[in-house]
Amino acid sequence: MSTTTTKVAAGVLAGALGVTALTACGGDGGSGKDQGATASKTVTLVSHDSFNASPEVLKEFTERTGYTVKVLKSGDAGEAVNKAVLTKGAPQGDVFFGVDNTLLSRALDNGVFQSYRAKGLDRVPEDVQLDKAEHRVTPVDTGDICVNYDKKFFADRKLAPPKNFDDLAKPAYKDMLVVENPERSSPGLGFLLGTAAEYGDGGWPGYWKKLKANGVKVADSWEIAYNQEFSGSAGGKKAKGDRPLVVSYASSPPVEVLYAEPQPEEAPTGVSTGTCFRQTEFAGLLAGAKNPEGGKALLDFLISKDFQEDVPLQMFVNPVAKDAALPALFTEHGATADDPHALDPKKIADNRDQWIQTWSSLVLR
Repeated sequence: MSTTTTKVAAGVLAGALGVTALTACGGDGGSGKDQGATASKTVTLVSHDSFNASPEVLKEFTERTGYTVKVLKSGDAGEAVNKAVLTKGAPQGDVFFGVDNTLLSRALDNGVFQSYRAKGLDRVPEDVQLDKAEHRVTPVDTGDICVNYDKKFFADRKLAPPKNFDDLAKPAYKDMLVVENPERSSPGLGFLLGTAAEYGDGGWPGYWKKLKANGVKVADSWEIAYNQEFSGSAGGKKAKGDRPLVVSYASSPPVEVLYAEPQPEEAPTGVSTGTCFRQTEFAGLLAGAKNPEGGKALLDFLISKDFQEDVPLQMFVNPVAKDAALPALFTEHGATADDPHALDPKKIADNRDQWIQTWSSLVLR
């Protein structure tokens, strides 16, 4: 989703962890093999900092395949993709997870991945299989990038929260919105693309001029925007954030419930579903991987029912597999965008860099 560096709270709010070895079964290596055999059966997953999975689920992967997963976290989604491009042909690992539809063309055009059709792909809707001709990437999850709002702030002022993009530019919401810089942040880029989808090639720059005039604030990262500037998050309260509107995810409210002590009956934050842009995250077998067979086994596992059902409460995004069930907390407190904004991947590829440059000229200068 995100994909951003660590989404919304513990586990997802954790900072970069560097290289993490996720062994499955204690000191004996988990599969009855000696230490040397286990080491030779390591598969390395390169990802952005938001990747998270239950130890029990990774243990199941090791027990099924004999492979132990090592996770190498490489920063925010954009940073991680750039590192993968710079190391193409001599990659840091075997599988890359976390390239999304906003940055997919950058990875594909630079030959980062090699083709592999994951087992179980028939359980994944075709509309998220954006490279189904060559299968260089496998879809793993989807998430909606949307404006979140602080319910208490709006209730105290008897002001209805904004519903859509048009509302955000109205005087009633002046100096309330914080967004992420699309040059640096995956949700920031998703929000920019959402405005391009809403207003078209000729209309979105004018819309951003209105947002700037209405006091929009820009943060370098999701972490700063949500945890320091937003008044509705646990992190925001500690930092005394005063912005009641922030670009985050439709799945952010369940996180606020899950990690609150005590847990509230209702999430303290809501979602303006008319501002959502659909993000799909992919994984792929890296070209030049040292352990391609282990990488293939891991890709199969990433769309298995076990892993897919682990995804919602680990990374707070939606699984792509049609047979994966969502947890009650996720469905009760998360928001659903019935008609999220979307753009054709080719259009994103053709325009992304120019749009970011134009946005920077309009908003930051």
